[in-house]
Amino acid sequence: MNDDRAPRRPLRVLFLCTHNSARSQMAEGLLRRLGGPSFEVQSAGTTPRPIRPEAIQVMAELGIDVSGHAPKDVADLLGERFDLVVTVCDTAKESCPIFPGAPRSLHWSIEDPSAGAGDAPARLAAFRQARDDLKDRIEAELIQR
Repeated sequence: MNDDRAPRRPLRVLFLCTHNSARSQMAEGLLRRLGGPSFEVQSAGTTPRPIRPEAIQVMAELGIDVSGHAPKDVADLLGERFDLVVTVCDTAKESCPIFPGAPRSLHWSIEDPSAGAGDAPARLAAFRQARDDLKDRIEAELIQR
């Protein structure tokens, strides 16, 4: 007999970006908050760099603390199994390793907020835009599964 009340195993999701310093970190924080225990979330980069202070600031505006996140190298996760791998930048998509057993992958081309020039308000606006784009995609494509 199939019991619909039986708890489902959390969906294991990996967000990948080049530096794991902004977009993938923000996506990880957003899905952890929005998806709750239905998701087990990690993020990594192909060439990790320290998390950007602007990413920490714009996530804090939503009450999400990513200040304790540390960048991770995707090579360190190659032996792990994921249900879904999401690349959030075009460069990571091109250099992303194959994750055996990941039945699904998505690519979201999110503009790199770190690439923008300008003063502090302009840079923060770029990070807010990336954060909001990620939130919209997460809500539409992952939470509504």
